[in-house]
Amino acid sequence: MSESQPIGVFDSGYGGLTVLKSIVQQLPHYDYVYLGDNARTPYGTRSFETVYHYTLECVQHLFDKGCRLVILACNTASAKALRNIQQLDLPIIAPDRRVLGVIRPTTEVIGNYSKTGHVGILATRGTVTSESYVVEIEKFFPALNVYQEACPMWVPLVENGEHRDPGADYFVKKHLDRLLNQSPNIDTLLLACTHYPLLLPKIRQFAPADLTILSQGDIVANSLRDYLHRHPEIDAQCSKGQSLTFYTTDSAEEFEQKAGLFWGKPVRAAWLKL
Repeated sequence: MSESQPIGVFDSGYGGLTVLKSIVQQLPHYDYVYLGDNARTPYGTRSFETVYHYTLECVQHLFDKGCRLVILACNTASAKALRNIQQLDLPIIAPDRRVLGVIRPTTEVIGNYSKTGHVGILATRGTVTSESYVVEIEKFFPALNVYQEACPMWVPLVENGEHRDPGADYFVKKHLDRLLNQSPNIDTLLLACTHYPLLLPKIRQFAPADLTILSQGDIVANSLRDYLHRHPEIDAQCSKGQSLTFYTTDSAEEFEQKAGLFWGKPVRAAWLKL
């Protein structure tokens, strides 16, 4: 394939890098383009209309970069924008392209991890308010009891590099306790924000030892691999040159400084003008 047609991965900031990392580990042969809308993060506190507008704009930029398939590696964007983009926009602007999210793959399997039928969701306020997880889980596991807790301080703690500090203990324990107090039978916990895996050591510190804690990276990567297998026509459109390109809507220098925390090693990024 002469023209690069990478898989696009979008997030409102840095958290989607944890998803991209898992995807690249499982599907290393493809080309990838990552776009972080750092200039307008966080999305979690913004209205549905604003998140939809921002997400669609960034998806269009990834289409302009040649992407035929875009993953919204952002729970808030998946909750507030994905359905409209899929149903209203793609048929008009790009009927031959696809946009997928992170909520559907997770809700398709979450019930398989719980023995008690009680699961907890830790997420941003926007994701919790959208009720997206409750609605989607109902489709696949109607008997599952779902409890949610919004954690508005967790993303700032991670992005400010304070997630390992003792000061983070209060906020992690506070929201974990609030969630677990909703039901003594919760045995499975989903980190429904791509920033939260960086808080996993703190979460495990305050969580019961037998609690199953799920991060989304591997789940989404497994789902994408299955999707490409089931849709060979889409797979054939994705170029396979093992390249990685990173864009940010804010300072490339600052992105490079912070991205390594999520990616696990230094990255080189370019600024993308909105």
